[in-house]
Amino acid sequence: MRISDVLRNKGSGVATIGADASVGDVIAMLTTGNYGALPVMDGDRLVGIVSERDVVRRLHEIGPALVGTPVVDIMTSDVVTASPEDSALELSRIMTERRIRHLPVTADGALVGIVSIGDMVKARIDSLEEEREQLQSYIAS
Repeated sequence: MRISDVLRNKGSGVATIGADASVGDVIAMLTTGNYGALPVMDGDRLVGIVSERDVVRRLHEIGPALVGTPVVDIMTSDVVTASPEDSALELSRIMTERRIRHLPVTADGALVGIVSIGDMVKARIDSLEEEREQLQSYIAS
């Protein structure tokens, strides 16, 4: 299974936030949209990713003043991305090894989706279920 298959099943819509937004804006979007992370965009260019974990860790360091801080001050700017052609199984391994929960998916430099570790687990379960059904069909014939 490829990442393009995962995106086809879950949808490729991506909520993003602008690089000039505040952490308060990030918190509002994460909360109202029930997102775990948001790609940070400067126009059409992916410049980072900010997660709930980033917010909580920096809140511990900075305190309530964090709300007015620009998102660029807390985001991860060295973003690991995936390609639609990447293997879902291999990407799951990378996410687990590097402890990454959300990966933006890019094609030709453009953001085309985002996948979470939960999406990867669901894809793996679906794949195993399909395999089980095929084996049952083979045994029954």
